[in-house]
Amino acid sequence: MPGALLTIDLGAVAANWRALDAKSANTVETGAVIKANAYGLGVGPVGRALQKAGAKTFFVALAAEGVVLRQAIGPTARIFVFSGYMQGDESAFDEFDLTPLLNSADQVVRYLTHRHGAEYGLQLDSGMNRLGMESPELVSVIEHFPAIDPVLTMSHLACADEPEHPQNLDQLTAFNEMAATLTSQQSSLSATGGILLGADYHMDITRPGIGLYGGEPFMDARPVVTLSLPVIQTRPVAVGESVGYGATWVAPRPSTIATVAGGYADGLIRAMGSNASLYAGDTRCPIVGRVSMDLITVDVTDLAQVPASLDILNTTQTVDVLADAAGTIGYEILTSLGNRYQRVYKD
Repeated sequence: MPGALLTIDLGAVAANWRALDAKSANTVETGAVIKANAYGLGVGPVGRALQKAGAKTFFVALAAEGVVLRQAIGPTARIFVFSGYMQGDESAFDEFDLTPLLNSADQVVRYLTHRHGAEYGLQLDSGMNRLGMESPELVSVIEHFPAIDPVLTMSHLACADEPEHPQNLDQLTAFNEMAATLTSQQSSLSATGGILLGADYHMDITRPGIGLYGGEPFMDARPVVTLSLPVIQTRPVAVGESVGYGATWVAPRPSTIATVAGGYADGLIRAMGSNASLYAGDTRCPIVGRVSMDLITVDVTDLAQVPASLDILNTTQTVDVLADAAGTIGYEILTSLGNRYQRVYKD
């Protein structure tokens, strides 16, 4: 019996990149965020598909991710590292031509000392209080390094998925004021949500991430992933019999229950429980009982014939629908997808 099958539509990834690219002016470059193994979908295949679609600049979280990406897509693309210049990563920046986004005065000093003349970017904190230099720290850096010349100055919006949130405009204003004190080749403020806020937020380069992979807030995104779980066994369950740990589900009618291969060890979060379903084509088959480590039980009573596998991610139950069932976000669903799936790529 084949294992669980995770199908990744690279054509949809490329189409989503082109659709987001079309939302900004021709003078704005559209990059691609490909951290966390391309949001769990495979940095090599996804990186090459995006490069073929037209992406020339990529963003990763860690230098180690940049190394893997560089090996996959070759020497021509720019690769920026959000975490900046971390101790222990020095050789990776030299050997694999990575560009750090320096987050603090300490990183600036270390980088300009160790790699004088090499390109770098700066990350500014415009109000998210996560990564980047606040205005006083930036002023101090400029005083000590008056010739500072980043190739990219960036910040990150905290509330871009809420278009009416006042912090969006506050951060835009703060970023513009801080960036005006620098001579930088390019500036960047917007990930997927920021792109959708409009031209004022686009700057010189955008950084789409979740929208590339079929997730909200890009509601026009094409779904990218299908996840099919093989049926291991079916059994009849009489009225009044329970299914699964804790006996939380009791059959209200004579039922047929399918047990499928997949569980929270595979990133199918236990909290989704009976809020989620599996699908046989377009037919919904509700999950019954608790999700366990390797197994999920599903009510297939209404199927005329139980197929060899059932889908838990498809065009109906997308990553965001499944995330809602688990009380989380699509990002967590994607990046949690386990390594026991057989991954198949289609273009």
